Amino acid sequence: MSESILTWLQHEQLRNVLLASLSVILGFLIASLGARAVERVFKANFSQHHIVLFKRLVYWLVLALFIASALNQLGFSLSVILGAAGVLSVALGFASQTSASNIISGLFLIGEKPFQLGDTIKVGNTTGEVLSIDLLSVKLRTFDNLFVRIPNESLIKSEVTNLTRFPIRRFDLKLGVAYKENIRQVRELLLKTADNNPLSLDEPAPVFMFLGFGDSSLDIQFSVWAKRENFRELRNTLQEDIKLAFDAAGIEIPFPQRSVILTQVNEK
Repeated sequence: MSESILTWLQHEQLRNVLLASLSVILGFLIASLGARAVERVFKANFSQHHIVLFKRLVYWLVLALFIASALNQLGFSLSVILGAAGVLSVALGFASQTSASNIISGLFLIGEKPFQLGDTIKVGNTTGEVLSIDLLSVKLRTFDNLFVRIPNESLIKSEVTNLTRFPIRRFDLKLGVAYKENIRQVRELLLKTADNNPLSLDEPAPVFMFLGFGDSSLDIQFSVWAKRENFRELRNTLQEDIKLAFDAAGIEIPFPQRSVILTQVNEK
């Protein structure tokens, strides 16, 4: 009789393990399907980083429910697990105030939406493409392919420049020409050079500004607009075109010069 009971218990335990394993596998499957459904439903009305957060929330919530069901199937008391989780959460809350501050800051970033996935932002001396916006931090990829993690609290307290928020950007080129040059000729040459560059926009039109009289040059700012995806290429090609145009027209770009006079003191 005892052997039959033991055999029955073993079969019962094996059945519970199989059911728990099936529950976890099913949980992974349904969580993945739920996350994909969230992406399809919210794609039209929400930004990409909001969709990513909703997907993660649905995925882990569904998976947690199935894992809790699996633990219950194995004989674990959910009330004890939930109680331990509550105590652990309180302890972690006191021990990790910085994390709590980052989470609150992350919620502000999600609501304010100063940038989105794929935007290029500048924070301090760091400039890069936004890879992910999480509750604790924002991950960037710099132009030299480095991975940078910035805590959300630092982003809230710092000045953040979004370089790709708007469809067009302005390139401001500051240069100087020699005092002997005809400033109107320089203006016409710069405008013609910008007009010949296919990346330069006609509207808004390029702007020529005479800044003033420098120590060794007539100081000029020449501003040209371009689409944001063409900005870096315009910055490189336009400066090259201007240098070639100045050389062809004989316009001098001066540089500071210093005269050193050596005198000999006669000793008596």
